[in-house]
Amino acid sequence: QVQLVESGGGLVQPGGSLRLSCAASRNISTMYYMGWYRQAPGKQREMVALIWSDGTTPYADSVKGRFTISRDNAKNTVYLQMNSLKPEDTAVYYCNAADRTGVYWGQGTQVTVSS
Repeated sequence: QVQLVESGGGLVQPGGSLRLSCAASRNISTMYYMGWYRQAPGKQREMVALIWSDGTTPYADSVKGRFTISRDNAKNTVYLQMNSLKPEDTAVYYCNAADRTGVYWGQGTQVTVSS
């Protein structure tokens, strides 16, 4: 079992930046991948960015060039740096991870992009 705790969400103006953090309760170096999903009201949850154990980082087309995922194994934390935010980025952002014991989700953090 692993617990994932997100932080860093909030209200930001269009064009602004936020950095989300996802702290895991144990060593993340054994994870197959970690990543971020988001769900806007009335929409399905969608993948935003992942970071695989080999360092591969796929992104959703809608965030390429604006968002960057990274991890710090020493802190058991994954980050999502979000720049040039748009109103359509408004959603609850969820941290996700998987290893041989299962698939895990955080509780989510709200990101609202509005003027």
